[in-house]
Amino acid sequence: MIRVAFYDTKPYDIPSFEKYGAQHDVAFKFLETRLDANTASLAEGCDAVCIFVNDDANAEVLDKLRLLGVKLIALRSAGYNNVDVRAAYGKIHVVHVPAYSPHSVAEHAMALLLTSIRRIHKAYNRTREFNFSLNGLTGFDLHGKTAGVIGTGKIGRIFGEICRGFGMRVIAYDKFPADGTGFEYVSLEKLFERADVISLHCPLTDETRHLIDQNAISRMKKGVVLVNTSRGALIDAEALLQGIKDRKIGAACLDVYEEEADVFFEDRSGHIMDDELLSRLISMPNVIVTSHQAFLTEEALDQIALTTVNNIRSCFDSDGACDNELCYRCGKIETCKKERSGRCF
Repeated sequence: MIRVAFYDTKPYDIPSFEKYGAQHDVAFKFLETRLDANTASLAEGCDAVCIFVNDDANAEVLDKLRLLGVKLIALRSAGYNNVDVRAAYGKIHVVHVPAYSPHSVAEHAMALLLTSIRRIHKAYNRTREFNFSLNGLTGFDLHGKTAGVIGTGKIGRIFGEICRGFGMRVIAYDKFPADGTGFEYVSLEKLFERADVISLHCPLTDETRHLIDQNAISRMKKGVVLVNTSRGALIDAEALLQGIKDRKIGAACLDVYEEEADVFFEDRSGHIMDDELLSRLISMPNVIVTSHQAFLTEEALDQIALTTVNNIRSCFDSDGACDNELCYRCGKIETCKKERSGRCF
């Protein structure tokens, strides 16, 4: 039996992880608290920990887990910016879920976009109060507009295909362009200049942090719509707010936020919001914020659990390669697994 400390547990996590854990002899210790230096000790007696996007597996935490005998960090997400992969090398193996239901995230991005430009959220609130006026609800067609997709992994490619279904032109930027997409790849500067809608689907790295900053916004079309269902820190939130106030940005559709760790996934309705920047963004009439829910479909939750459990089993069942291991040995982190047959270390 493999014992796993499961941090930052939400009710929707438990059924699928219990199901696949029972099938594969993996016992989960479900914890509501997040992983950090103060809570690492809760993993005592466990072989692995399972974490999500707001858990913190920095170098200090990794050292504490290693002393407790933890051998594996199993991310139940694709992103891994909250894990110091470099510090983990040679100490604790790290695995992630590179793909679960890319349709769930891409469809949510389009749902946010449509809700924003057709003022559906405003109409919903009005009609619940029997206000059937159409004043102020004028939107615009997506057909004939240009969508700029930044990051053309599975999610970005699916979002681009959805845009095509609406009759949009799709241009894209990716450091490593994907073959066979049919997208027109352009420089980041050209994408900023040409796109009516810009949607972010790239990972958060040192290179992409604040990819959308004051300089980037200054290059964009007046009235551009920004959509972010990837990672909050891809956008400089201060610059975003200023761009909205300057009437440069026509709308912002956000499922993620730079400082979401202390806010998202929790009910804060009875509290005063300490984050003034987030409060100001939410108060803007052309901003829609959802709390990192783009992944939240039944299909995605099931696939996340299955892949995570399989990742865990693969790392404990043999000395062969760990499924979906993240490695710092060669500095390529994700791609080096295609070049090796064994484990990272």
